[in-house]
Amino acid sequence: MTSIPAVVPPLPREQTWKRNVPTAAAFGWLSAGWRDFTIYPAASISYGVLVFLVSIVTVVGLFAFHRDYILFPAFAGFMVVGPVIGIGLYEKSRRIEEGKPVNLWQMIVVKPESGGQILFAGVLLFLLTLLWMRAAVILYALFFGLRPFPGLDHIVPMLFTTQIGWAMLVVGGAVGGLFAAFAFAISAFSIPMLLSERTDALTAMGTSMALVWNNLPVMLTWAAIMLALIFVGIATGLLGMIVVFPVLGH
Repeated sequence: MTSIPAVVPPLPREQTWKRNVPTAAAFGWLSAGWRDFTIYPAASISYGVLVFLVSIVTVVGLFAFHRDYILFPAFAGFMVVGPVIGIGLYEKSRRIEEGKPVNLWQMIVVKPESGGQILFAGVLLFLLTLLWMRAAVILYALFFGLRPFPGLDHIVPMLFTTQIGWAMLVVGGAVGGLFAAFAFAISAFSIPMLLSERTDALTAMGTSMALVWNNLPVMLTWAAIMLALIFVGIATGLLGMIVVFPVLGH
């Protein structure tokens, strides 16, 4: 049998992305994130404060416009678009690694090597977030019917003390897990790659999926660390995100 040669040869890469990374490396990434956070900490804290303020405005806006029924899906959706929001933190870590000066303005006005491709990736992740939020509303309607949202003070007993509520939690968790896994796979490596290399968004996302699959144990460990720390940040009334988000971003 003769093999069919590739139509387009592989392009030379500026970096070699490792495979088969050990599971313990995830804790090394967290340690490195804390190290970069403590270097010029004012810039990272200011960035975290901006994320905190935007989050508070979003939550208040949902209540003001009577859209509090999508509050929990919105929190989940935050983790989908989080990699794009953290681009300024990646830039600070890159500058630290290259020995360049760092300030908050450089973290906000970032010039990625891929140009507008990183914006395209952000739009795709945002659309994925909207799709997840719509799916969450449809799931609620499928299990509870077309009834008004009872409010946050009634939704917890409704979910945890009824069979329908438990069924919705199981199905919703499975569907949300699929959205989260897909979003994590396409963004874990692609956004940093688009920041530091000249490539297109779809190539970066495809490469990210392949790398996540080839390094599944360490990436699952990293995802668990992220979920735990983000839960802490949300449980503290979002105040914890001032520190948690920059450390994870770095």
